Amino acid sequence: MKLFDVYPLIPVTIAKADGAKLWDENGQEYIDLYGGHAVISIGHTHPHYVQRIKDQLDQIAFYSNSVQIPIQKEYAEKLGELSGYPDYELFLCNSGAEANENAIKLASFSTGKSGFIAFSGSFHGRTSGAVALTDNPKIVAPCNAREDFHILPWEDLEAVEEALKSNEIAGIIIEGIQGVNGIQVPSAEFLQGLASLAKKYEAKLILDEVQSGFGRTGKFFAHQLVDGISPDIISMAKGMGNGFPIGGILISPAFKATYGLLGTTFGGNHLACAAGLAVVEVIEKENLLENASELGEKLLEELKGISGITAIRGTGLMIGIDLDREAGPVRSELVKKYHMFTGSAAGKNTIRLLPPLNIEWNQLNSFISALKEILSQSPTS
Repeated sequence: MKLFDVYPLIPVTIAKADGAKLWDENGQEYIDLYGGHAVISIGHTHPHYVQRIKDQLDQIAFYSNSVQIPIQKEYAEKLGELSGYPDYELFLCNSGAEANENAIKLASFSTGKSGFIAFSGSFHGRTSGAVALTDNPKIVAPCNAREDFHILPWEDLEAVEEALKSNEIAGIIIEGIQGVNGIQVPSAEFLQGLASLAKKYEAKLILDEVQSGFGRTGKFFAHQLVDGISPDIISMAKGMGNGFPIGGILISPAFKATYGLLGTTFGGNHLACAAGLAVVEVIEKENLLENASELGEKLLEELKGISGITAIRGTGLMIGIDLDREAGPVRSELVKKYHMFTGSAAGKNTIRLLPPLNIEWNQLNSFISALKEILSQSPTS
């Protein structure tokens, strides 16, 4: 049997990892500036993370949500404390797409409406409802298309209010910072306007923090960079488990839980909660929010002086870099010659940086030096 060939692969086989370092099967060392799509939040094979999972494996790895699972409550309490949402409730699942599916389902249940609003450049997942709110027609199958799901222009509050006037919109979903679209940061006015319109028209505001959450921006969630935003639902995944599959939604006190309203087989299992607890414990103990903020600010300042960069966006360790040439060959050279992994984006000229939050400055500085060298050459050479 062969694998279903849907991924363009970098010709490197990673055999070992530690912190922000990777080693291939031949022992060649690399710097990880992408964290496997922003998943590696506290560094590869962090000792506390590894020990938490090993200890849990010695007890029990899995049982369904039909029994008491105390580690779920322990995790919820710690997550609420660290995220700044202690009065919200937690529903656990397995991935970012699944988190968004549950978010839109809950909003629809609550409002009795079926329509949703997302925005140009959005990426919310590949599952049925989430993909219909993702701005990429290539991955929306005919069975996913929805006439009452609207992808509206970015930063256009007038278009949002016009759609809301139909009184058929259950919710508005927006990324705290758009990731796949090249690190597009919503303005404070736009987020505050969406919050106001959602309240006015009795729609739910969903903040998709799948990529931008868990300290990535220097705040626990990216929307916390803006004053006065209290989403109805916050979706999470990626950095939540540092590589272990885990996702979830934080749900405001306005929602009423009933048995069977939402459900999952694997979500919130013992191992997933152990991984999740390890992540928030390390984020707190090692001050990774502050580290992300400080290193990101320094990195952004250094990038400003590099010839060949046309634009820089982002905050903390979530950064998009637009080049005066296609990014693909630059990223390939970074891997082959300088042994560094970076991320692509929807725009062909954009590089994404999403490194572990405990990356060291000398590793980021090595990237700056490598990028300067590459961009000093002619794009056609």
